[in-house]
Amino acid sequence: MLFSSVEFLFRFLPVFMLIYLLVPEKYRNIVLLLGSLLFYAAGEPYYVLLLLLSILVNYGAGKLILEKEKKIAKNVLILSLIYNFGMLFVFKYWDFAAGLVNQLFAGEKIPLLSLALPLGISFYTFQIVSYLFDCYRGKLKEKADFVSFAAYVAMFPQLVAGPIVKYEEVAERMKERKIKAKSVESGLKLFSIGLGFKVLLANQIGTLWNTLMSAGPGNLSAVAAWMGAFAYSFQIYFDFWGYSLMAKGLGKMLGFRIPRNFNDPYTSKSVSEFWRRWHITLGRWFREYLYIPLGGNRKGFWRTVLNLFIVWSLTGLWHGASLNFVLWGLTFFILIAVEKKGFGKWLENKKVVGHLYVVLLIPVTWMIFAITDMRQLLHYLQNMTGIHISDVIVGSEQVMRYVKEYWVLFIFCILFSTPYPMELYRKYKQKWYTIAIIAVIFCLSVYELMSGSDNPFLYFRF
Repeated sequence: MLFSSVEFLFRFLPVFMLIYLLVPEKYRNIVLLLGSLLFYAAGEPYYVLLLLLSILVNYGAGKLILEKEKKIAKNVLILSLIYNFGMLFVFKYWDFAAGLVNQLFAGEKIPLLSLALPLGISFYTFQIVSYLFDCYRGKLKEKADFVSFAAYVAMFPQLVAGPIVKYEEVAERMKERKIKAKSVESGLKLFSIGLGFKVLLANQIGTLWNTLMSAGPGNLSAVAAWMGAFAYSFQIYFDFWGYSLMAKGLGKMLGFRIPRNFNDPYTSKSVSEFWRRWHITLGRWFREYLYIPLGGNRKGFWRTVLNLFIVWSLTGLWHGASLNFVLWGLTFFILIAVEKKGFGKWLENKKVVGHLYVVLLIPVTWMIFAITDMRQLLHYLQNMTGIHISDVIVGSEQVMRYVKEYWVLFIFCILFSTPYPMELYRKYKQKWYTIAIIAVIFCLSVYELMSGSDNPFLYFRF
């Protein structure tokens, strides 16, 4: 079930919120858990059992880690990590790894499982692992009761596409939370803005990207290829930021503080800064549970490079079981390693150059991310440099037509990728005209949804 769907907006959410607000406070975790499982089962009727199994196994593991002596707790942690990452590997990476082995040895040495990817498994696996590590490190002195832990893992606002929430961020609210009319109103506003970003910006600019890709990655002029790269860059930005805002808004309505996942990343002056601002909770997870335990930057430059290599190889793989994602992660590893050698400090002192560097480089990295076929990816990157190995189908005439059709949308995308619109919203969010604008955004979004416009969430596939 999508947040940006008529079924969610006018069936699930109103009924759920009515029950959630009417029941006594002590039963709200149960309502949240049951509602979240129903939400997940609507899209994954069988894999909801896998989610329940993960909840049961990891609740028991967390309890043992908190109650047993250090040696036993460590062994339980290791076994639970094997279980969690083992399940993730089987469902997400088995066929990828088996395919590589079979290609290497020119035969079907390992059978393919052809399993469908459970929705949100990468997100809830990382969330569960953060809970287990925090139990082991002593950050969580008080164990969660079963319903609270299950509601934390399955909480529908962030279950299928994040943010990746640490238990300590919601622990107090799991025990006690008052739902105020002001927080519900604030949450509805944020949700509506996120819905607008998703439906009115991401979906619309995504049609241009899809149109250009349908012409063939090797059949675009250089201008058309760059236009497509910028279109996809805005699509994935407003798609994921829109979802994150909707999650944050829903969290407010439920009485929780969902952590921020974006901080105007396209205004960055370096790739390192971009990744501190993009998908903040994923970057935090890799930093706290992998990069720092490996030694971070405390053991010299070359050890730092090795740690970055490990982190970014796994960051690429986390996003998808495909060679293009590995290449995407390694691209960022090289760029960030170069910046740590001194180039990043130079960029910080050259703001205009830094901004241009990010604006031109990030769309190229998004092409590596978006195009899974390596040959098509090579052709697209060649097109961006003006190299063509086949006839140009989308040339200057088609580009001018797309400019006339999409220039207003590009202006809006550029404007809303800066911090100024949200700063204005925070300043004037209680004014009647702000509420009226948000109402119009919501109505226009619903109109687009009712018209049957293309409506995928890009990050759902991870």
